[in-house]
Amino acid sequence: MALNIPGLVATIVFYAIMLATGIWAAWKTKKEEKNANRSEVAMVGGRNMNIFVGLFTTTATWVGGGYINGTSEIVYLPTRGLAWVLAPVGYVLAFIIGGLFFVKPMRSKSYVTMMDPLQETYGNTMGTLLFLPTLIGDVFWFAAILSALGATMSVILDIRGYLAIIISACTVILYTLLGGLYSVAYTDVIQLVFMMVSLWTCVPFALLNSATENIYYTAVNEFYQIPWIGKLETEYLGRWLDELLYVALGSIPWQIYFQRVLAASSTRQARLTSYFAGFGCVFMVIPSVLIGAVAASTDWNQTSYGLPTPNERGESSMILPIVLQYLCPTYVSVAGLGAIAAAVMSSADSALLSASSMLAHNIYRKILRKKATEKEVVCIMRVSMVVFGAAAAGLAFLSNSVYDLWFLSGELVYALLFPQLCCVLFIPNTNTYGSAAGFFFGFLLRLLAGEPSLKIPPVIHYPGCCLVDGVYVQLFPFKTFTMLLTLGTIVAVSYLVAFLFKRNILPHGWDVCSVIKESEASVPLPELDEQAGLQINIVYINPIEIHT
Repeated sequence: MALNIPGLVATIVFYAIMLATGIWAAWKTKKEEKNANRSEVAMVGGRNMNIFVGLFTTTATWVGGGYINGTSEIVYLPTRGLAWVLAPVGYVLAFIIGGLFFVKPMRSKSYVTMMDPLQETYGNTMGTLLFLPTLIGDVFWFAAILSALGATMSVILDIRGYLAIIISACTVILYTLLGGLYSVAYTDVIQLVFMMVSLWTCVPFALLNSATENIYYTAVNEFYQIPWIGKLETEYLGRWLDELLYVALGSIPWQIYFQRVLAASSTRQARLTSYFAGFGCVFMVIPSVLIGAVAASTDWNQTSYGLPTPNERGESSMILPIVLQYLCPTYVSVAGLGAIAAAVMSSADSALLSASSMLAHNIYRKILRKKATEKEVVCIMRVSMVVFGAAAAGLAFLSNSVYDLWFLSGELVYALLFPQLCCVLFIPNTNTYGSAAGFFFGFLLRLLAGEPSLKIPPVIHYPGCCLVDGVYVQLFPFKTFTMLLTLGTIVAVSYLVAFLFKRNILPHGWDVCSVIKESEASVPLPELDEQAGLQINIVYINPIEIHT
């Protein structure tokens, strides 16, 4: 296949538009900096983002390359199908729960990042430790969506995937570095519109291709492969619920979500943005579902792709670009490529800004250099963007399955960070000891459960654990179980340690985290003799005598 020149030109034009929008947003940022904190403008947009931009940037952030590519992949896979596409439902639940319970307490104290309440309650040292899961999650997420773009461009444009990854990463880093949240938000508006128009344009051509059977028929009838609607076996119900809760609750403790919540001009606006963004994610995934259904309903032998099928070749992770390339006209596939590029950028810039904001604000300003100027903080943000962007691009070369990498990126955040955030916002008197115990216990439990994609065998075999094709699969909802045990450990250890110190069972000198104030320490009362009672002698001292 020759280089797709029209597609390459269209891609370059799209990238130029994104860069120009980012530069314009950078100019707007400089105007805002005159009336607000420079670093806060970069991190939370001066807290005056309107609801229209807020809704578009929140939706676009979650509708990333991993989301649209991964959804098509899951629908297409014979072993999964539509029944296992949990992200859209999970996102709706996440945004509703976030809007109902998390928006108000996070905005009430004018926090800048998600890590602020954690540092406020557990201290800077523990806050640094808790920063690591979210940093890893952001970088992994960035890598996953860059990998999706590389796979797409290699199929449609016939260029090396690594070139697409490098160029995309550089473009995202540049415009995010220039304008902060404003660049991210305004480019998200353009990217979401572009995604919506482009993907919906591709769907009719794919559905009407002569090699494709009616998807309504193949949804429930086996034709070229088993029905694409999928089937949920009883023994897999625990795992299905586990993954649904993982998406729903694990999507909340991310700085990219709270960045939009904290940037809104009011609490009411932040809640409305959260609610509507969830349904926006559902609407945006419909084309991906249809494309996955088309792939499952296609006789690939009638196309230039030929046999064996994408699944048999191990190319199911690239099913969306394959459908665009082989079932749609060239100009339509180019539009689809633009949609995927837009999806990648809309999520990648948010992940980059999220990680760099927390590093600059919570690590550099609050720990390393407490008297840092605004200029220093913004400079650290920009340097960290380059470092994190380069790391994500490097990881993108190593990914095999887009969906697995995207799904795996939030595991540590769900198991370790979500319980911590719940405790600081809703459970009073948890302390650093409980936080540390929960963190390490949860991390150990998750590690011992194994991870097939990383070839880590399980040490703990939960009920239902079975060997499938030489790989152990946990059917028990162990992710949610780990999260709940982490939550219970934080609360139990916090209250136990506080009780031991307040009752003087443990000496106060052992309280290295200073969680017990002197006023809270109990003083042992003198024992009373029941027969003699307590004799109290009051001595009056004449101040004149003391003076003389």
